[in-house]
Amino acid sequence: MKTLFVAYRVTDLDRSLGFYTALGYVELGRVEVGDGSRLVILKFPGEPAASLELVHRPADGRVDVGSGIDHLAIQVDTLTATLKTLAEAGLEPESVQFPGGPHGPKTSWLTDPDGYRIELVEWPLGHPDGITAADFS
Repeated sequence: MKTLFVAYRVTDLDRSLGFYTALGYVELGRVEVGDGSRLVILKFPGEPAASLELVHRPADGRVDVGSGIDHLAIQVDTLTATLKTLAEAGLEPESVQFPGGPHGPKTSWLTDPDGYRIELVEWPLGHPDGITAADFS
């Protein structure tokens, strides 16, 4: 088994698509569910398959993120360049943080239009992609 993607319910599909495409996602496909409901499947250009689904159900009303979802983590190559690109696109990322100390990962946070938190992560030089068991040994 493996995780296919994360799905976020969104209030305003166009606004959310603008946010996520500014973040770097590209649209892979759409599904019209009926009743005005739509699913939009996204991925980053370097990914082989979908990684995020935006679910728009207008009849359900405004999204209330609540306290059940904490955040989505996204790995970036160069955090400083990514933050500059995001700011130029009108997004408002937070300042750089060093949660593992000066030799650990660099992170920054931003919030999507519905309140979902996103953590941007740049690994230290030489760290493999993603998080593995080696990160806990």
